[in-house]
Amino acid sequence: MFLPQMSGLARPSGFRAFVGLQRPHVAKGKLKMFFVRNAFVLIPALLMAGTAAFAQQAPKNILPPAVTQTTPTPVPSPLPAPVLPSPEAAAPAEVAAPAPAWPLADAGKLLGIVRAVAKRGLIVADYEPDALQAAIAGGEGVALNDAATRIFTRLATDLRDGRTPRAARVQWLIVDSDAVTLPIDVALTKALASHDIDGALTALEPKHPDYVALKAELAKTPASDAAKIGLLRVNLERWRWMPQMLGEKHVLANVPEYMVRVNTFGRNIAAYRVIVGKKDTATPQLSAKAVGIVVHPPWILPQSIIRQEVGPLIARNPALARARGYVWTGSGKTLSVIQKPGPTAALGQLKIDMPNGEAIFLHDTPNKTLFANNPRAYSHGCLRTDRAYELGILLSLIQSGERLDDVTVREQIADDLVTLIRAGKTEKYPFKESIPVHIGYFTMATAGGKALQSFPDLYGRDAPVLAAFARPRVEPAAVAPVVAPAPVG
Repeated sequence: MFLPQMSGLARPSGFRAFVGLQRPHVAKGKLKMFFVRNAFVLIPALLMAGTAAFAQQAPKNILPPAVTQTTPTPVPSPLPAPVLPSPEAAAPAEVAAPAPAWPLADAGKLLGIVRAVAKRGLIVADYEPDALQAAIAGGEGVALNDAATRIFTRLATDLRDGRTPRAARVQWLIVDSDAVTLPIDVALTKALASHDIDGALTALEPKHPDYVALKAELAKTPASDAAKIGLLRVNLERWRWMPQMLGEKHVLANVPEYMVRVNTFGRNIAAYRVIVGKKDTATPQLSAKAVGIVVHPPWILPQSIIRQEVGPLIARNPALARARGYVWTGSGKTLSVIQKPGPTAALGQLKIDMPNGEAIFLHDTPNKTLFANNPRAYSHGCLRTDRAYELGILLSLIQSGERLDDVTVREQIADDLVTLIRAGKTEKYPFKESIPVHIGYFTMATAGGKALQSFPDLYGRDAPVLAAFARPRVEPAAVAPVVAPAPVG
């Protein structure tokens, strides 16, 4: 079994041992020993704490036993028949709760925030500064309460979830849970109780270092640089579409950068080059849970690839199709094709098992020379990953839930995976703890460091977001979610 040599790209010091995997045949004992001799610097303290489980007792029956009446119960005097409403009488309409009281000072703070909201990448006119100013001029009361509450709620929603309608978020399938974890009504209550309007709104913004860097860059960009302002605004917006909680341990890919990184407790500990989807089979933006590793994975071909590529090959030269590892049943519209595992199989020798409706995952590839190219858009939508063995073993280590400074545990994890790889059969190595995997699309990012870099807009997805900013704001409730067509894996 050939275990590829790891490159020097952004490797943590603990992965020096992978250099020894370049030879095609390595003794099993030696392969185990590099895990014993090389401890990860950043990983051993990841999973020291456990989660206690508590049993829930069933509630006791506190109802008294039935009592048999031995004497007749006195019959009460009949009461007047109740007056029933006429059939025409409708149930009273549900009345919305009145807006909370806004002191003039707090409303003035909100107005100042609105007038400066361009520094956060939003549009001042969306938040009615003139209407709020007029309400303030009218003094405290219902009109001011209604106007300030409406504007606070609109701004808070956009800072938390983004302003862009779903239709402009092309193939953005990531589910944002912030509406549940960061409710607006709670933020409003805190804002008025503390009189810290800006603090309450800032708490709803993303906390990721890239968002912070983009926001700081926007604040110092001159108004005359419209192109840069647009680029910063688009990427700030994309971070608002993401859930704030990416996971204490997670994997984050950036398609325009052709990179994927492993992050633990706020630190990037490893980075890997990836090959992304071609323009006509673009990689979608989604989140999934990595639940294990599959070694020697078969490839179930999507119908689009069967129609465009493999089906014609089978019809034209079935012997060549079999030589490439394809097996099939049916014909025409019922044709189903699987590529068997092997050294030249499209999925390589390993894939990260991350179930999702788009059949997108990270996997090995037999054609490793393509990682030297830039751009690297050659796949059918999945992420072909450089040094996939290293990534797989790293994810196995950080999810283990064991003390990673224990040599015996580290040796056992390595041995289990290597045994599966050397066996040559399709096997799954399940994780004890799933790891979130996020595939994002950022045309300006820090690239794992501190300085912002810009990347070519591979799929032309910046333009729809910019166009949405140029149009009047649409209330989120009025926009039906748009599901992008599923790409092939």
